[in-house]
Amino acid sequence: MREHEFLQALHFNAIRGQDGRMVNMSVPIVLSVGDAQRRAIQADGATRVALVDERDRPIAVLSDIEIYKHNKEERVARTWGTTAPGLPYVEEAITNAGDWLVGGDLEVIEPIKYNDGLDQYRLSPAQLREEFARRNADAVFAFQLRNPVHNGHALLMTDTRKRLLEMGYKNPVLLLHPLGGFTKADDVPLSWRMKQHEKVLEEGVLNPESTVVAIFPSPMHYAGPTEVQWHAKARINAGANFYIVGRDPAGMSHPTEKRDLYDADHGKKVLSMAPGLERLNILPFKVAAYDTKQKKMDFFDPSRKDDFLFISGTKMRTLAKNRESPPDGFMCPGGWKVLVEYYDSLVPSEGSSKLREPVAA
Repeated sequence: MREHEFLQALHFNAIRGQDGRMVNMSVPIVLSVGDAQRRAIQADGATRVALVDERDRPIAVLSDIEIYKHNKEERVARTWGTTAPGLPYVEEAITNAGDWLVGGDLEVIEPIKYNDGLDQYRLSPAQLREEFARRNADAVFAFQLRNPVHNGHALLMTDTRKRLLEMGYKNPVLLLHPLGGFTKADDVPLSWRMKQHEKVLEEGVLNPESTVVAIFPSPMHYAGPTEVQWHAKARINAGANFYIVGRDPAGMSHPTEKRDLYDADHGKKVLSMAPGLERLNILPFKVAAYDTKQKKMDFFDPSRKDDFLFISGTKMRTLAKNRESPPDGFMCPGGWKVLVEYYDSLVPSEGSSKLREPVAA
């Protein structure tokens, strides 16, 4: 982004397009440089710069460039609504970033490849639209997650398809779109999540004929109602016209206080009002929990609340770490096995006192 785009994204959560329309853009996409790089570019009088990968191979060209100040405090305050220490993405990508930003017209030389065995899942928005057309989808509903899929998630997705069929659609297709960029250290890494998602499809928890699995390459900001607009807007670009949203989307616990950072209902409320997202139909979650009587995940019934067990992400991780089995019907057996194998991989090998650290996605 150039500076005028950066400021619009920060202060309006939208950017004015060439036709005068405001396009929703709640999270700035910027490239930082340090003082030395800035001086080198300016000394050469360069108007174009090459962007390179970790091996210094050119992957894109930025033309008609503009260099401007990276006001980190303003960026953090406007994006997260707080400058409290301990925000994961801020510490990962902003605090130690360069003090300048360079923006311009971006030309990507060729599709980005990670060569990690998952590139077949990294479909561009255009490729996703082509896939939905190939499947003759008349509705596309998107579900974002950064966690393994349990049967409560699957219930929400299958129920959504049922509701769309009842509304008159003939072939609704699910876009299962796990986040593939930076996540917190206690989140399950992408490669393991993709293995788990494969098992969910193999074991028929989700129907492969009506499900497209693709990786959404964005990093996770944990910026609540601001970030969830970006998640929704990106899915519109990919061809979705329905978006499933739950409690506290893109939220997290406050980094310094014992409370949630954002109001749990504000994400879905903001999505229903956000400028530029009018084409997207918001589908609120129903609350799912484990029904101890029926021994399966089901929608919570307040009239018999004592029959339901809420298994949090923390509880799920603890069970997997301890190689304990969850209640029958909580997750497909193959998916749970993958999760246990991941936590087993973190245990120090014999003769080693150091934990193997997960590799960033």
